[in-house]
Amino acid sequence: MKARQLIASASYGPEQLKALFEAFDQAWEVMAAEVGEDPAAIEVARLRLANTIIGLAGSGELDPVQLKNAALRLLSGGGRQSS
Repeated sequence: MKARQLIASASYGPEQLKALFEAFDQAWEVMAAEVGEDPAAIEVARLRLANTIIGLAGSGELDPVQLKNAALRLLSGGGRQSS
């Protein structure tokens, strides 16, 4: 899927990418039911999630649990992502 390709293309080493994928997969498990079953909506939500996780990692956060929690907060409107 495009979201996973986006993460894979980020400029991080293998261990950091593993953390990003772990955060993405865990966050998606939480979000998936809320997004529904429309393929277009799923793709948009997954890309937003991937971009959010990459943005958070760019700020120095690489702990998968922290990335997941922060991404879920940001995407639910509970926080602001700094650029």
